[in-house]
This record gives sequence, structure tokens and C-alpha cells, in this order.
Amino acid sequence: MRIFIVTLLFKIALSLLPLILGEKRTPIPEENLLVLTVATKETDGFKRFLNSAQHFHYTVKVLGRGEKWRGGNYMSAPGGGQKVRLLKSALAEIQDEDKVILFIDSYDVVFASGPKELLKKFQQAKHRVVFSAETLIWPDRHLEDKHPHFREGKRFLGAGGFIGYASNLKEMVSEWAGQDSDSDQLFYTKIYINPEKRKSVNITLDNKCRLFQNLHGSLDEVVLKFEDGQVRARNVLYDTLPVIVHGNGPTKLQINYLGNYIPSVWTFETGCTVCNEDLRPLSGLKESEYPLVVIGTFIQQPTPFVTVFFERLLKLKYPKSRLKLFIYNQEEHHEKDVRSFLEHHEKEYEAVKLIGPHEGIDAVTSRNLGFDMCRQDTDCEYFFSVDIDVVLKNEDVLRILIEQNKNFIAPMMTRPGRLWTNFWGALSADGYYARSEDYVDIVQGRRVGLWNVPYISHVYLVRSSVLKDDLSATDLFSYETLDPDMAFCANVRNKGIFMFVSNMFKFGRVLSTENYQTNHLHNDLWQIFENPVDWQERYIHENYSRIMKDKLIENPCPDVYWFPIFTDVACNHLIEEMEHFGKWSGGGNVDKRIQGGYENVPTVDIHMNQVSYEKEWHKFLLEYVAPITEKMYPGYYTKAQFDLAFVVRYKPDEQPSLRPHHDASTFTINIALNQVGVDYEGGGCSFLRYNCSIRAPRKGWALMHPGRLTHYHEGLPTTSGTRYIAVSFVDP
Repeated sequence: MRIFIVTLLFKIALSLLPLILGEKRTPIPEENLLVLTVATKETDGFKRFLNSAQHFHYTVKVLGRGEKWRGGNYMSAPGGGQKVRLLKSALAEIQDEDKVILFIDSYDVVFASGPKELLKKFQQAKHRVVFSAETLIWPDRHLEDKHPHFREGKRFLGAGGFIGYASNLKEMVSEWAGQDSDSDQLFYTKIYINPEKRKSVNITLDNKCRLFQNLHGSLDEVVLKFEDGQVRARNVLYDTLPVIVHGNGPTKLQINYLGNYIPSVWTFETGCTVCNEDLRPLSGLKESEYPLVVIGTFIQQPTPFVTVFFERLLKLKYPKSRLKLFIYNQEEHHEKDVRSFLEHHEKEYEAVKLIGPHEGIDAVTSRNLGFDMCRQDTDCEYFFSVDIDVVLKNEDVLRILIEQNKNFIAPMMTRPGRLWTNFWGALSADGYYARSEDYVDIVQGRRVGLWNVPYISHVYLVRSSVLKDDLSATDLFSYETLDPDMAFCANVRNKGIFMFVSNMFKFGRVLSTENYQTNHLHNDLWQIFENPVDWQERYIHENYSRIMKDKLIENPCPDVYWFPIFTDVACNHLIEEMEHFGKWSGGGNVDKRIQGGYENVPTVDIHMNQVSYEKEWHKFLLEYVAPITEKMYPGYYTKAQFDLAFVVRYKPDEQPSLRPHHDASTFTINIALNQVGVDYEGGGCSFLRYNCSIRAPRKGWALMHPGRLTHYHEGLPTTSGTRYIAVSFVDP
């Protein structure tokens, strides 16, 4: 009897085992899955959706192609009924009742995994139809109490994504007779909250985001998960890995951020996997076949190095016969720079349009006029907008951007020594700057690729077809209370146009325009503090960096060192600045500019402090002269202090030479500012104790020698022309 009871219990246990462990189901074949989506227009978001679907080999059928969208605007009012109508029509054509249909939005959706995982999780839900779930109820909050409760998870239905068998979905949409502008969400919600219909259709919600992740109301739950060369969105609240990520409602910026990575767009193992896809190569084209580009240049404030900007514009490696220029200049101060550029180079370009400071055109209107120059030109394919404070270091920048084949793309520009760039990785709630999690890595080049970002300024390339269609409005630079540049980006985003920034190459930088004064002849000379990199490129000799590395320093006399320091431009600007100031000393012994009022060995000169250049000159000595001093005179460390720094003028009929003397310095710097044999004859410096002379000073080269005791010296006569030198008595 006991054996019989044990045997019976064992048989009962075996019969209950499938119920205890769960009945093993046959997996749904992947070929049984069909993805349906509605896309009346092929936006950047739609292309991203298709790319992610193709990555995982989903079979996608697009509904509504070519139709006008009448489904309303989700951001302001309910809508979406057009999607239900299109779905109902598409389901009517499907004969296989066991076909599994995934109906999903596309403009703001990316796949994070493939059909196999999706179908497995669908089966595990043990219902015939599974809807995405949301934290927030919409559009009718009065229906909240009618929603079934879950012990854990999200309660409310989201219409942006659902999966189910064709037969059940047909039953679900059979009663649809609404308008295209009616709410699809409300239609499905009323079916779901009706117990009888919910049971009949066999609907449940993916309440723990195993299949669908709706971002609205759940941003704090979602993080990126990098693993084994793939990127997923992980829901940390439920510890799930959703197959589909949906930027529903006002979460477009967040889905754009996630879409920079999911699915494997950028990984730590591979870097950018899509940067070389769908390119528009220009190599091999004849010059006449290059896309025609209108370059819009905008001068809206006093800006340093404007002449350098135009020099770089000329050097762009792009056929000038395929370039047209639109130049807007609001600053009278820069008129001479613009006029000089056009006088010498206007004929090289296909066409030029100039709007000057006296035409009364405001900055916003000028931007629209620039766009119009491209819009109204049937040959124009791109508009390249460049503010005057942009430093285009990469001569291939225009070609590189065009080859990326995007509707809107910008080169990443930085400011040296700062985390400032011409893009924002995120936005705050009020539409201003916020730092994205990956911003620093992108700026510092630890993550390289193409990045869909919410804000770009200063320089960008936009396709003309976009300007003529989505961006054809005249109020592009107006949006709520935002500044014009932020308003422009908001309008671009609202049209579904992705703004990409590329850090795949070193493109250049943006100048600082803070504290830029225009009260000098050559104001750029004063930029050593605000824009030190640009100042160096403009004014420091190209071979300066070779002084130490290649020993490009000469020793013409004992303890006298000769090395390149200034460019020709620096020399010319210093001379012209001093002549423009014009208050040369008379060369007499009485000199009220110096302490004591008496100069023992006077020269015809202008002191740096007379032109308010003493701080800049000290910075120059500290940055560029002090390192050489410390190398050539071992053990001596200078702070580059000086009482006297000045530009001397030698002329045969004024003061041709200087008698033998010692300098009131520990060491002296003497820089030749013009060229012997070209600008003057004669001149030079003779060190009497060593019977050693330098009679052919090189323009831009500096002589460095001890000042007191050992290096008694004289200035040799200038026999014709005018000779200029910059002298500094360092560490008096």
C-alpha cells in the first residue's frame, strides 16, 4: 500500500511538472515576424530607424509613403488616427492569421536587439497582444482609475509600439471608424480598460520594459550598457534590456543621444561603425562636377584676425569656380579688410554678394538673405555658414563635410585650453546649455565619430533641398524667448532634421572676441592673452620651434645668440603701429618718460608703454624669450621683467648710429624689424671687447646678449633708408 501511494504521488508530480516549470513552447520562427510602421516622409529619424532594423535583419513594411500626414502634432495635441487606418488596411491584406506583427513608430525609435530576442520575450508575456507601457497617462487623465493595477511596473498603455498575432490585431482595430486626426492612444486605451475587450483581444502591457522602452517619464531609469561590442539601453529600475527604445513625447533629444550609440553605432571596441557609410565621394570628379556651394560669411562684431580668416578662406581645397560668396559685414571697422579681400580675389569666385555696414540690414535678416542666395539658385547644393571668428585650420573641411552626405553637419571647433566647443551635447529644461555624459570625451577626442546633437553654432553645412523645404520659413531665428542661434537650432530640431557634429578630423577653433579693442592700427597685436594660439601663428616665426629641437640658434659672438623670433607680419605691424602713433622721442638726453628724466645714451624711439603694449610685451618675453635665455645661460632664470622696452628708429638724417655703451640690463633682446639691403643700408651691432660685429641683421631675428660689464657695444651707422629695431632691457 505504501509503495502504491508513493508511486501515485510520483505520477501526480510528473503530471504537474509542466505547470510548475512552465510549458515548453516552440519558438516562433523569425520569418513569421513582420514589422509595420508608418512614415509619410523619409526623415533623418526614419533613416536611423531603418538602419537599426537592417542591422538586425528585421523585415519592415512601410505604410503611408507619399501620403500627406493628417495625424496631428503629438507635441501639442492628441492625434495618430491615420496610423490606425493604415494598420487596419494593411492587416486586411495579411492572410496568415498566425503572422506576428510588430507595429511601431519610426521617427523616434531604434532597435537595440534582434527578432529572436523580441519573439522570445513576446512569447514569455503569454498574451496574444503586448503593448508598450508608460509611466504617465495620456491623453485623458480621467481614465486613470480604470487601468488595471500591477503589483510592480508601469500601468498605462503606450500606443507607439505593440506586438501581436495578426488575427488578434485585426479584431482590435475592427471597430476603428475615426478620423485621421483622432487619437490612436485613446482608441487603444479604451479597448484595454474595457475588461471584456481586453480579454477577447488578449492584451497585456510590457510593464517592466522587457520589449519596449518608452523614454517619456522614465529618463532616470535608462542608461547605456556597453558590452561585447554592442550597446543596449538598460532599465535600471527593472533590470531589463528593452529590445526597442522609443523617444516618445518630449524626449527627442534623449533618443537622439541614445541613437548615437544604439545599436553599435559607436562602441569602445570599434569606434564609429557608420562614419564611412552612405558617403558622397568627391575624389575623381572634374572641377565642374563638384557640388556648387554658397559660403556665407558673417561679421557681426569686432573680431581679431579678420585678414587671416580671408587668407584661410582662399586656401580651402575646393574649386573656386564652384563657390559663391555671401559676405555680411556689420562692422565698419572691418570694411577695409573685406574690401581688400574682394579687390584682390573677387573674380576668382563664381559670384559674390556683399552687404555692408551702411545698408541697415540686421544680423538675423542677413542670415535669411544668405540662405536665400542658395535657395534661389537652382545650381546651389549646399550652404556653408561660417562666422568670422571661426579659424578654418583644415583646408579640406568643406570637402570632408560634403562627403559625409548629411542634411546638416558641422565640424567640431574648440577653444584652446578650454572645454568650449561650437556644439552642445544636451539642453537644459529652458532650452539652454547642458553637458551630456559624453561631452568631455568627444571634445578631448576619446570618442571620435559623428554625433547627433541638439545645438550647433558658428559653422555648419546645410543641404539646399532642406533650406528649400523644411527650412523655408523666414522666422527660423525666432522661437519663444530663445536667442537667435538657439531659436534656429530649435526650429531645425522641430522639423526632424538631425544636426551632426564631426570630430573625425582636427578642423580648427573659434576665436575669443572678448575684450577686443579697435583703438589701434593693428589691434591683433594685443591678442596674445585672449587668443594666444592665433597670436603665435600670426606673429611668431615659423622656425621658432626648431630653435631647441634642431639647434637653429647661432652664436656669432661670445655669449651672443641669434635666433628667429618674429614673422614678417609681426615686424611690419610693429613698425606701422609705432609710425601710426608717431610720437618719436627727439633723441636727446632729457627724457621725461624714464625715471630720473635723463638718458645717458639716447635713441629716437617709442616706448612700449606709450602704446599700452607693456603687458603684452612682457607676456611675449616670458613665453618666447625666457625659455631660450634659460637654455643658453644655464643656471639663470628670468621673470622677463623690464623697465625699458622700445622700438628704435635709425635714419641717416635723424640718428644714424649709437655710440658705445653698456645696457642697463642683465641681458638685452634686440630684434631686427626690417631688412638690410631692402629697407636700408648699413646698420648692425658691434661688440667692442670681442671685436665682433653683426652687420647683416635678419628681419625677425633676435640678438640676445648680456647687458652690463662684458658686452660693451655700439650701433653701426645706417647709411640710407630707415632701420627699425625692437629693444628690451630685461631684468635691470
